[in-house]
Amino acid sequence: MQARNTHKVVYAALIGNTLIAFSKFAAAAITGSSAMLSEAVHSVVDTGNQGLLLLGMKRAERPADAAHPFGYGAEIFFWAFVVAILIFAVGAGISLFEGVYKLLNPHPIERAYVNYIVLGLAFVFEGVAWVIAYREFRRAERVKRPLRFFSALQQSKDPTVFTVLFEDSAALLGLVAAFAGVAATDLLGLEWADGVASIVIGAILAGTAVLLAYETKGLLIGEAASRTVVRGIRDIVGDNPKILGINELRTLHLAPYEILLAISVDFADGLSSEAVEEAVSVLELKIKKRYPQVTRVFIEVQSKRRHDQFVAEDEASA
Repeated sequence: MQARNTHKVVYAALIGNTLIAFSKFAAAAITGSSAMLSEAVHSVVDTGNQGLLLLGMKRAERPADAAHPFGYGAEIFFWAFVVAILIFAVGAGISLFEGVYKLLNPHPIERAYVNYIVLGLAFVFEGVAWVIAYREFRRAERVKRPLRFFSALQQSKDPTVFTVLFEDSAALLGLVAAFAGVAATDLLGLEWADGVASIVIGAILAGTAVLLAYETKGLLIGEAASRTVVRGIRDIVGDNPKILGINELRTLHLAPYEILLAISVDFADGLSSEAVEEAVSVLELKIKKRYPQVTRVFIEVQSKRRHDQFVAEDEASA
């Protein structure tokens, strides 16, 4: 269900951006607006990005094999990072170039009403796509209060949803900048305003690319599960009377909704091997039941004294 909803967000953005791109290119050709041309390039880049995200999602669904025993889920992180690079290199680069060129070679906009119509329709389409992405993000991250939105965005492990959300937000800001540039050129006769609007659009795209790169970099390197999940796992382990304590707990996101858990626990003395095995099985079942995203669990049974000894020896050898 989670993957299906994520695909819905990306497909909605892909269809909307494709239609918008054609209309913007037509408007730019008719009116000669630099800002509209930058917006058209922006929509083309967004369309290509959604295609890359769909490719990444498809490749991430491949089953595990001998070369990749934990599967290919992390590949979506790579493609999201590629998207950030393309936004910066292509979208921002062309928009900035077009804006500077227009400043050096200003000219009036013809049939400005065409731009107004296309920008208005684009704002509606982008707004619908943004609402779909926003609702899916809040549902996936269980954000009930709008004030927690930005913190949830920072902690999100699903680059497909927050990438589309970032792109749609940048698109809406870009449309506002383009409208302001076209209006200033058309109504006030400020021919340079169209070029400035294109530069502003380029700056918006560059900022979006930097944010996306920053968010996806951590996922590529390897991020732990959220504090809520880690705290919940500790509570489950702590409630087991046969366990004296946790020596070490490590988590890693193998994919947006797949977590690997490695935990070392200290069992009470005097337990039989059968009792320990049963306790380990019960512990694994409870963890996976409360947190289905924890798909792989490795539990090491080790006394705290022995664990501390190994840690000390490891630090000494380093």
